[in-house]
Amino acid sequence: MSLPRKLLHRACAALFALCAGGMWVAVPARAAEARATDAVTADSVATERRAAAADESPINPRYVLLDAHGRMVGNEDFPGRFQLITFGYTSCPDVCPTTLSTMARALQALGPLAERLQLVFISVDPERDTPEVLARYTAYFDSRIIGLTGTPDLVRACADHFKVQFRKFREPGAGPKDYAIDHTTGMYLLGPDGSFIRRFADATTAASLGVQLNAVMREEPGR
Repeated sequence: MSLPRKLLHRACAALFALCAGGMWVAVPARAAEARATDAVTADSVATERRAAAADESPINPRYVLLDAHGRMVGNEDFPGRFQLITFGYTSCPDVCPTTLSTMARALQALGPLAERLQLVFISVDPERDTPEVLARYTAYFDSRIIGLTGTPDLVRACADHFKVQFRKFREPGAGPKDYAIDHTTGMYLLGPDGSFIRRFADATTAASLGVQLNAVMREEPGR
């Protein structure tokens, strides 16, 4: 038997109100989700722009760190000498020892010019790389390489100046000192006045590095 006309009308009105109410709730929810997505996108774009601006900013070669004897050493402490600097840590399994070996072989290939170049290894792992540890490590490649470290704040400030990024990676369940560090690679050349000249990629061979260093040092003897 069919429903009375008035009751049917009321049922239809109630159903319409329910559907309309659902739409009213759903539309703002979708709008809120869209606004949130737009906000995340805007933040991502802003972050990318800041990163791009940082990449375009000039490198600041200033640093003040500790050597193996506990003495403060800075970029202006080698008057009349060029500096070739790389960042890393002594527990690095591949890139760091390869880069230091490349630097050492390039230094040997310079002959007499080697006296005007100081090789520097700056540790981004001050927690484990004490001055003594760094001294033993760098001597393995060449006794003329100096290792520098410092407090976490000093190391971070130095890395920021050179636009070097680094962060720890620790496996679940690993001990407090059992970790690896992901870091920016490459070599940075400073002039005799402590100013930045150029950066070399870590893939640069020892032969190529030696040739390029020779050319720069002969072209800019009084920089």
